[in-house]
Amino acid sequence: MKAITSEVKPVPKKPASRFWLTFLQQKYLYMMAIPFVLWAFVFNYLPLWGWTMAFQKYKPGKSFFEQSWVGLQYFRELFRDEQFFNALRNTLAMSIMGLLAGFTIPIIFAVLLNELRLQFLKRFVQTVSYLPHFVSWVVAAGIITKMLSTDNGAVNDLLLGLHLIREPVQFMAKGHLFWGIVTASDVWKETGWNTIIYLAAISGIGPELYEAARVDGASRLQQVRNITLPGIRTTIIILLIISIGHLISIGFEKQFLLGNNLVRDYSQTLDLYALNYGLGMGRFSFGTAINIFNSVVSVILLFVANGIFKKITKESII
Repeated sequence: MKAITSEVKPVPKKPASRFWLTFLQQKYLYMMAIPFVLWAFVFNYLPLWGWTMAFQKYKPGKSFFEQSWVGLQYFRELFRDEQFFNALRNTLAMSIMGLLAGFTIPIIFAVLLNELRLQFLKRFVQTVSYLPHFVSWVVAAGIITKMLSTDNGAVNDLLLGLHLIREPVQFMAKGHLFWGIVTASDVWKETGWNTIIYLAAISGIGPELYEAARVDGASRLQQVRNITLPGIRTTIIILLIISIGHLISIGFEKQFLLGNNLVRDYSQTLDLYALNYGLGMGRFSFGTAINIFNSVVSVILLFVANGIFKKITKESII
């Protein structure tokens, strides 16, 4: 007589039970993450409560329920102000210039550093290149201003010595040069630091790929084009998406320290506009409206860039 056996199928675990099982297995990792979660909540999410100020005629000293609500009044004022559109133009111009220069130069620099065979020279150049990152913008602005000065400034002395100009150029007084000065200053200060992540990505490429390429007779340029750059493609795309998301939030330190009244029409960014016409004039609600605009546009740019790259390259961060 043939025995009849029935196969018992395992009962799938519920998502909640799977979560707690994973939590118990990795409880120490979760405990290590708690301080960072609390930090993000306190400094990134808790302040969102302050966005309500943009819809109130906020007056310090009054409680939340004593404030008078004005709806979108400050947003309407914002979009009617010519200074806002001037600040938006400056922000986008410097952001795009910074993205083109500040994103591509670190990649090129990382590839060139990787091609150095002398390890001592490689470490020396890398160390010297990222030291400016640790210099505050206050000190960096002083150095840049002195370098571009008409009074024994290194740049003017060099151009005069090469007979490229006949008289010193007042770089810091010409508005049409300000965007380029800010971009070049940022590249000088941050290139070495931004190179670190690309060097880390390059170090993850298997050396056997380069050995096989050399056996096949590939030149160093061909190895860079066919092995190095494809090997860090994912890193490049992810950092590019993040950079596009921060396109409109470039801060104000560089512009505030390097700018002056002569280049005001070219130096004022949205953050500096919020500082001067919001906090500086005691218009806290107006300043909050500007920051909400910055945040909303940044989120939109991030999702748009992520969607485009996900469709084209199948790479995304969300």
